Amino acid sequence: MPSLWKKVVLSRSAQVFRAGIWDENPIFKQILGICSTLAVTNLLVNTTVMCVGLIFVVVCSNVMVSILRHWTPRRIRMIVEVLIIASFVIMFKMAIDAYLPDISKALGAYVGLIITNCIIMGRAEGFASSNGVWHSFVDGVATGLGYSFILLIIAFFRELMGMGTLFGLQVMGTWWRPWIIMVMPPGAFFALAMVIWVVRRYGQVEPEDEGAA
Repeated sequence: MPSLWKKVVLSRSAQVFRAGIWDENPIFKQILGICSTLAVTNLLVNTTVMCVGLIFVVVCSNVMVSILRHWTPRRIRMIVEVLIIASFVIMFKMAIDAYLPDISKALGAYVGLIITNCIIMGRAEGFASSNGVWHSFVDGVATGLGYSFILLIIAFFRELMGMGTLFGLQVMGTWWRPWIIMVMPPGAFFALAMVIWVVRRYGQVEPEDEGAA
């Protein structure tokens, strides 16, 4: 019985992880978190810090909401979830203010806006409030990684094509003429649209293909 229970838990965990990374990816499947996707992906450094922050907040808030789910009255549950999310965002904001002040200044208000990020609120309300701590933890990690995966791809191409650099290091020769539009808002929309199109066109398995397999 313990062996069977372990297999069931692992199978469920794998399903939750796959859903967060791919099947229910917050960017190209649910089209959530677009504000930060468009705002902070002009530089890989800024994008990486934002991704770390979101992973930290979504994992910690998922776990805390799951722990408190049996003691939180339904009528105030969303208020409690916002307070939990805000607490972890403040912790992250204080950390980068202390250790990465330049990046914190570059990110500006977008770090604080993690509080209202519909990805985090959606996972807290839609998953953690009705699932156990372990699966809520797995869901938080997977959702954060799925979000980060797309943002880093977008940031890679935007910084490379817009500045000829990666993580601030020059990688393109003097022959390269930067595409300034790629580090501007229109470039962010273009890059996001291309990623979503490529994933939906080539990365999804059609129902008839599943049946044939």
